[in-house]
Amino acid sequence: MRRLHLKMDGVLVYSDYKRLKYRMVYLVMAGALVAVATLMLFPAAWLFLSSFKGPVELYRTPFTLLPEELRLSKIAEVWRMMAFGRYVLNSFWVVAGSIVCAVLFNGLLAYGVSVIRPWGHQVVTALVIGSLMIPPILNMGPLFQSIVGLGLIDSYLPLWLVFGANPFYFLIFKSYFDTLPRALFEAAQLDGCTNLQMFLRIVLPLSMPITSVVAIFAANASWSDFLLPFLVLRSDSAKTVMVKIYSLQSALGTLQGFGPDKMLMLLLLAIIPPTLMFLLFQRQITHSVALTGLKDF
Repeated sequence: MRRLHLKMDGVLVYSDYKRLKYRMVYLVMAGALVAVATLMLFPAAWLFLSSFKGPVELYRTPFTLLPEELRLSKIAEVWRMMAFGRYVLNSFWVVAGSIVCAVLFNGLLAYGVSVIRPWGHQVVTALVIGSLMIPPILNMGPLFQSIVGLGLIDSYLPLWLVFGANPFYFLIFKSYFDTLPRALFEAAQLDGCTNLQMFLRIVLPLSMPITSVVAIFAANASWSDFLLPFLVLRSDSAKTVMVKIYSLQSALGTLQGFGPDKMLMLLLLAIIPPTLMFLLFQRQITHSVALTGLKDF
């Protein structure tokens, strides 16, 4: 309520909140948002608390939400038991390649369509937008056959290319490049810059907010995806976090010392990186949404 006096635009301004009717509406909306946020965060909170429970405590009746002891050493214990560091590094390797491909491929294509505008650029834009109409699962069969035919099984290269090539990322870049002043490119051409130099020296530095958002989306998609890494990565040493967790489900009850409580801890470790990434870069995400609506500089 203290910051309401700063609200000077929108449907309701600060003076409106001085009236009891509007204040009650504001409180009801704030309460509803808190309730929805609590409902959305409850599964993550349950996973966090349950992962520190023991096997007996996990199935105890009556159910208790809080564990008897918050033993942080269990994280290191599970990490060492499953040699989880190897699979985390594999996932980070997939994420790094996906980010590079997402920024370069989609950024260059959007730059060519939006700034260079060669003959037929409208057809390219229409084809990319039309690809959004095709469900991704329909592409999985032909895509996997191509990967097998090229001999790329157990390689991270197809994962980088698939996670990097995304029509949604292209549209994000294009909508932002369309707002850049043309005078910048005309001045750069007079100075003798090539198209590639303009992209690297002018467009990318001006597009860091949008580039960071595309990188975040690509990182989250590549970290969380399961189906394609499951099909492509066959050897255990190349598996990502999600594929390894799936393969460990069959080991429940057979692998000594590995029970449901350890599986919950692995799930907790798997969601920590994307959660931290969102918390660190949420300002860039919201800031980019505002920038995509700008038409003038």
